[in-house]
Amino acid sequence: MKKAETMEDFKRTPAQPLLLSIPDVAASLGLGRSKVYELIAKEGLPVIRFGRSVRVSATSLQKWVEQREQHPLPR
Repeated sequence: MKKAETMEDFKRTPAQPLLLSIPDVAASLGLGRSKVYELIAKEGLPVIRFGRSVRVSATSLQKWVEQREQHPLPR
């Protein structure tokens, strides 16, 4: 694939946000907002804090889910 084609494909793709809000994470995972906060507190879902705002990196969320698929936590 040529570099020009790669750039053209990039221009057509809608920009994905780098950071997701908790409601965005909940919608992405098909969970409720409270459950997402529980995953943050108890199961290590990584977050970035800006004052009182809590955000989750889209790439960190994807890696966290993939890691959970490979090594599920015991119940």
